[in-house]
Amino acid sequence: MMKQYIAAFALIVASAQLQAQNVNKYIQQSDVERIIKTLSADDMEGRATFTPGIEKAAKFIEAEFKQAGLVPLRGNKGFRQNFSLTRIKPTKTMVSINGKVMPADSAFTVSGLPVLNWTNNSDVQIVKVSADKNFEIEYRTYLRTGKKMLVLVDPHFSAAFNRLNERIKSGVISQQVNKERAIVFVQGDFSEVKSFSVAYTGTAEEFPLFNIAGMIPGRSKKAKAEYVIFGGHYDHLGILKPMQGDSIANGADDDASGTTAVISLAKYYKKLKNNSRTLIFVAFTAEEIGEYGSAYFAKQVNADKVVAMFNIEMIGKASKFGVNSAFITGFERSDFGKILQRNLAGTPFKFYPDPYPEQNLFYRSDNASLAKLGVPAHTISTDQIDTDQLYHTVKDEFSTLDVGNITSTIRAIALSSRSIVSGKDTPKRVGKLEQ
Repeated sequence: MMKQYIAAFALIVASAQLQAQNVNKYIQQSDVERIIKTLSADDMEGRATFTPGIEKAAKFIEAEFKQAGLVPLRGNKGFRQNFSLTRIKPTKTMVSINGKVMPADSAFTVSGLPVLNWTNNSDVQIVKVSADKNFEIEYRTYLRTGKKMLVLVDPHFSAAFNRLNERIKSGVISQQVNKERAIVFVQGDFSEVKSFSVAYTGTAEEFPLFNIAGMIPGRSKKAKAEYVIFGGHYDHLGILKPMQGDSIANGADDDASGTTAVISLAKYYKKLKNNSRTLIFVAFTAEEIGEYGSAYFAKQVNADKVVAMFNIEMIGKASKFGVNSAFITGFERSDFGKILQRNLAGTPFKFYPDPYPEQNLFYRSDNASLAKLGVPAHTISTDQIDTDQLYHTVKDEFSTLDVGNITSTIRAIALSSRSIVSGKDTPKRVGKLEQ
């Protein structure tokens, strides 16, 4: 009996060694560096939505998918998953509170309609963001409500307020004109609002958008109708106000690193030729302006057939747990993370639960679009978001990245995903988000 145990253990060890050899052979650091350098180069102009830069990035990803041997999703002629959005670009926001006209730079509007005229409107909910709250989290929460709101923002948040104000000037996106959602943000110190008025105008224009998606059909008759998704967003912020002579927000970590992982994993699994389940690899657009690419994608697949989603977001540097580690958002919501860690037994890499619960990261990236539908869709990241000074700045460049860390994380994702890809493991579903 002991000999049988020894033989079985030796077989497991040999299999693990072979897997490690394959992952090192098929995911090479030189190729990882080439891909991320290309996506984060200055000539991509920061890959902002609706710009020539994102078109250039899309063509590059398409070429990588084609070279890898992926095929388009069913019903698509190519790798582009096309859709369109309406962009409403503000031209004027005038706000008066208690009879006092507010300065033009102290107010901005997020609306699904190009015209608003409020005067002490009883349908408008008035809320305050006090200094003890997280303004950016509150901001995202309000956007999801679909309500009419006047949001009074404490001056403590002037830097974040001004940053969002500048971003809104380029336009607000709406897949469908929502007559109910209209939010006016005003910065100032208000003890009481006795009266208010808002006059807002904007221009509406329709724009094309596109995810880049390809797949490797499953090899098992039973399991090929089930999907495993590997995704990350390829858009970023584009051109910002100059900082020390630089105005291009290259988005090397956010999220050229994740897009590089998606491409690398596509090549890896195509070369292995052993996936029982169908694998979908997708670079999402418009994450930075509202996760619109993944929201559209989620409507094109049967969520009940998606057994897992690996969303990869910002893996460019070592995590707070050190090298050979990453964290998984929503770790406690399913056994996805436990499965991944079990597959890494015998390796130095370890996945941890999200150490930043106050940041609400589970619903702040493209995994959220499928997680809301019950899919065990989780984000894998190494970013130290609470101290990252380069996040959403022009300093997020290739030179700041640790390519070795990126490569080891991609290899860990490859090894940790194999039992889900093979059909051996199926993570538990997460709770659907009430709409």
